[in-house]
Amino acid sequence: MSTATARFDDPLAPRAADSARNHRPSLVTLTRVELRKMYDTRAGFWLLLSGLLLAALTAGLTALTGHDADHTLSNILNNTTQAINVLVPIVGILLVTSEWSQRTAQVTFTLVPQRGRVLAAKICASIVLALMTFALALALSALGAAINPSAGDGTWSLSAGVLAQTALFTVISMLIGVGLGAAILLSAPAIVASFVLPIGFGAATHLIGGLKGAANWLDQGETLPDLTDHIYSAHAWARVDTTLLLWLALPMAIGAWRFLRGEIR
Repeated sequence: MSTATARFDDPLAPRAADSARNHRPSLVTLTRVELRKMYDTRAGFWLLLSGLLLAALTAGLTALTGHDADHTLSNILNNTTQAINVLVPIVGILLVTSEWSQRTAQVTFTLVPQRGRVLAAKICASIVLALMTFALALALSALGAAINPSAGDGTWSLSAGVLAQTALFTVISMLIGVGLGAAILLSAPAIVASFVLPIGFGAATHLIGGLKGAANWLDQGETLPDLTDHIYSAHAWARVDTTLLLWLALPMAIGAWRFLRGEIR
């Protein structure tokens, strides 16, 4: 009884309780939570598994078919990254839209009222997963090159610049999906838009004569894919920056506003 009374009468006890209640989870903790959300659902699990199988299939086909001179690490990684980055933006979309489609936003924002920290954790988690995806593509590409090496001497030739650009390409693809998902906040429309908008924009700029010049600066299909093929010049990077203003910065700004101020139903 005396021990219990001493604990009850301790003047520091209320302060300790308030401190524990007011303690905010760190950004690292929130990022780990968001990473778990990516594979802890059926949609996320099967999407990531499909990405793994697609990367393995692409690396295997590139290494075992075609000309012997094409069985280089650089070429296999190029094809594998291009293939897997078709699915990477969808993972980014679902990371954001799942809060609304699965109606978990109320629980999330009750536990972490600062919505900006939740969005920052989602962005950090998407970057981490993108880098893990790139590492997986690199490992599978190296395995393919080892199984059936090139007939020439350049089997393992891969410049550090192209390697860094390939990793950046994967991160950009993921962040474009995150921005689009935040801007729309609905899974199905955002996924459809991620395919329709770039294709429609590219078709319009090529069919309309006055817009052909704009395609060289604003079309994702024109400015981004070659990041995995060769080192970019300053002019090429200027085109990439202009493209990202339209396809990444603008949706992310709209998405951040909607994410921070959107009504939870």
